[in-house]
Amino acid sequence: MMPDWMKSLLDREGMRYEERHHRPAYTAQEVAAAEHVSGHKVAKVVVAMADGRPVELVLPASQQVDLDRLREALGAREVRLASEAEIEKVFCDCEVGAIPPVAHWQDVPVLVDPTLKARGDIVMQAGTHEDAVRLSYDDWFALVRPREVAFSSKRGIA
Repeated sequence: MMPDWMKSLLDREGMRYEERHHRPAYTAQEVAAAEHVSGHKVAKVVVAMADGRPVELVLPASQQVDLDRLREALGAREVRLASEAEIEKVFCDCEVGAIPPVAHWQDVPVLVDPTLKARGDIVMQAGTHEDAVRLSYDDWFALVRPREVAFSSKRGIA
């Protein structure tokens, strides 16, 4: 079941959304498969540490974070992926790896890669590995008001 705080956030803002439930999915590509949508339409969250501070990165499941591009775009000295312990400390009200792309956590900026921009709906994890939300990209963007920054590259075999 979607966490109460997530449902309350969407309801309070008057968002039109569809709550979805699926078998446990631990990667954004698994969410895409479970929800029968393209990876281009699944908004995944990757947490990076930029000069010691967490940054919530939102990009399509079909892309990967390019740390060099991110460092350059942020003008940061050091950028790396956050550890699981760092993620648990900040994003404590959802399961690790199932962070919804919303501006819910104080002092954590949300950046979106322009490759996510979609016509129509996107799908995102809703705080658990079994819950997702489907809503329009435009509504999501208006709700979150993320900063647009080009920081991704196409997923390769890694």
